[in-house]
Amino acid sequence: MATAAQIGKTSKENGDWLSTACILCALNCGVKVQLSADGRSIARTRGDESHPASKGYLCNKASRLNYYQDRANRLQSPMRRSPDGSYEEVAWETAIREIAAKLTAVRDAHGGESIFYYGGGGQGNHLPGAYASTSIGPLGVKYRSNALAQEKTGEFWVADRMFGGWPHGDFEQAQVVVFLGKNPWQSHGLHRARAAIREIAKDPERTLIVIDPKRTESADLADIHLAVKPARDAWLLAGMAATIVQEGLANEAWLAGHASGVAEVENTLEGIDIADCATKSGIDEAVIRSTARLVAAASSVAVLEDLGVQMNRHSTLVSYLQRLIWTLTGHFGRPGTHYIAKGLGRISDGREGGVSPVAGGRLIAGLVPCNLITSEILTDHPKRYRAMLIESANPVHSLADSAGWRQAMRALECSVVIDVAMTETALEADYVLPATTQFEKAEATFFNFEFPDNYFHLRHPLFTPPDGPLDEAEIHMRLAEAMGAVPEGLEAELSQALADGKRPAFGAMLMSKMAEQPSIAPILPGLLYRTLGPSLPDGLRNSAVLWGLCQRFAAANAEAVAAAGLEPTGDELFNAILEAPSGLVVTRQDWPAVWQRLPGGKVELALPDLLTATAKLNAEQPAEASPEYPFLLSAGERRSFTANTILRNPEWRRKDPQGALFINPEDAARLNLGEGSSARISTQSGSQDVVVAVNDRMQRGHVSLPNGLGVNYPNGDGDQPPIVGAAPNELTWSELRDEYVGTPWHKSVPARVEAI
Repeated sequence: MATAAQIGKTSKENGDWLSTACILCALNCGVKVQLSADGRSIARTRGDESHPASKGYLCNKASRLNYYQDRANRLQSPMRRSPDGSYEEVAWETAIREIAAKLTAVRDAHGGESIFYYGGGGQGNHLPGAYASTSIGPLGVKYRSNALAQEKTGEFWVADRMFGGWPHGDFEQAQVVVFLGKNPWQSHGLHRARAAIREIAKDPERTLIVIDPKRTESADLADIHLAVKPARDAWLLAGMAATIVQEGLANEAWLAGHASGVAEVENTLEGIDIADCATKSGIDEAVIRSTARLVAAASSVAVLEDLGVQMNRHSTLVSYLQRLIWTLTGHFGRPGTHYIAKGLGRISDGREGGVSPVAGGRLIAGLVPCNLITSEILTDHPKRYRAMLIESANPVHSLADSAGWRQAMRALECSVVIDVAMTETALEADYVLPATTQFEKAEATFFNFEFPDNYFHLRHPLFTPPDGPLDEAEIHMRLAEAMGAVPEGLEAELSQALADGKRPAFGAMLMSKMAEQPSIAPILPGLLYRTLGPSLPDGLRNSAVLWGLCQRFAAANAEAVAAAGLEPTGDELFNAILEAPSGLVVTRQDWPAVWQRLPGGKVELALPDLLTATAKLNAEQPAEASPEYPFLLSAGERRSFTANTILRNPEWRRKDPQGALFINPEDAARLNLGEGSSARISTQSGSQDVVVAVNDRMQRGHVSLPNGLGVNYPNGDGDQPPIVGAAPNELTWSELRDEYVGTPWHKSVPARVEAI
């Protein structure tokens, strides 16, 4: 880490402020940093006022980014697992040759569908996923997944069927803002989150509604806090939607011109027993009805749902019911309501296509449900996954049933991890390949959902990488070459065309070569990295894959690109992105454009399977806990000093260093637990010893553990100190999942708590 002396130097001694972005959540706020005197660490951070979305705003976590970059356990060399479970360093040539041979052997014996790809990027790095086709394409990989399949695929699926895209709320202009299973004070989800929440709370003309079992920091500022029973959101929302129909509050005039399937929805909701919904949700019927009336009477409403419901029971149904509430009342397609953005990427694809080969899980956006992956490996089924390539991801720690994941990793014929650290997943792999960090190359994400101005931010590198690690693009290209997937001389021909005739000649030759040899299409990203990449400004080679994306995007959205003040050609858009270290607006659209994105120009309200599920809610007798496991655990709560596992050094946390178990005071007293005492939390999957924090924000019977703890972090000598905090997925299991898309129920895990 940077020393106190280095950090203490003046701005002039530390050098200029450099533009980058935070990589700890999907908002990727713009950050300005100064480096330490030796140029190896981040010494200071502040918000980037030039960033088009965050505009100088920054939360507390971004100040700790150096704990990602400057780490004691940085991988410097490829690692190969020995029979005794230890790891030895091997040369890149050896690792690439052996991996290519083993993966092609699996492909040749069992088909490319037996090789599984997981990851491709996290909350700050999406370009590895774009380059991955360079190696997984020649292998014929068919099945893949990433973290979206344990969080968002239910919402994506519902949104795609209703709107043909993923609607977002216009929170800046909405009269009524609703946070559903969401605490933006800690987990953000909208730009300038804390400032925005305060602005809404202070405005007497606006109303903030928070739906959450816990009295969160966001709930403290809310006008209405609906403290629903844990895992009972579906009944609350069904009661609100039924109130709108049964009390005649639906905007029938708007629905007649903008929606289809209205009669089917209204017929179902007419039959809902609102009093029963109140009993099961724990929210008084009068409050359910008054809140529904408020939504119906509002001039505009915007809703933000997140993991509190998306990783919970009835998650896909909840995503549907909350949309029915604001579509039945006409809150879509105008200022202050909901829109569908047009960004540079399509990360929110909700299209359904096929099923997984063993368990038959529904594939949304081409992703296998995360809770099914181990069952697709630990079987004698002939279609099982036999090899895995895992990139910028840590499924052994971050997905349900860590014990099952360790078993699955060892059952594979070949497993390869590409990462910057020896993560929990890397420690189970056959090979670990070291990658450059997110601050040592050009990087970007496609979490761009703003409207009417939509931005894109290509982050320029802050550091020169050390010897040893490679960009993911180079790793994939070397694997493709070792597999014989790169035609001899092709790279040289393309490089010469670029040198002789610049990008027009290069593009023409590339298209010609693809027409002659369609088989080279999967390796196109790697070819761009090797040929176009070196011609780009210093440090931006990794952005080469964006050139092809810009060609397609500018051609399809010329009017919106021009409205943003840019030349609507692929090359000019690409150049503008390269020249904007703080990001730039790439499209500008108006509200009528939102309606053009809806298939048929209307919202489809009636989803028959989910209407059937809605009709069955009153007959259901929910019983999530039991005498053996009387608590419901929220496994993975966002707190002020929790993040994803890329921050592995426990010293980064200034508060709650042990990641305490939050428990209601009455429950704590009954179990003879006090502040700071030790407890054991157990589920049918396993047990973890934890430190207790008595917290009156929690409901009785509801406990929580934070995300991101329980990770290994060797010290500078290579020794492994005791692991700090509980690893939540040692307590979860794969069968706790949504019936439609397989997302986990991490927010309502039956558990037992005992004093130790």
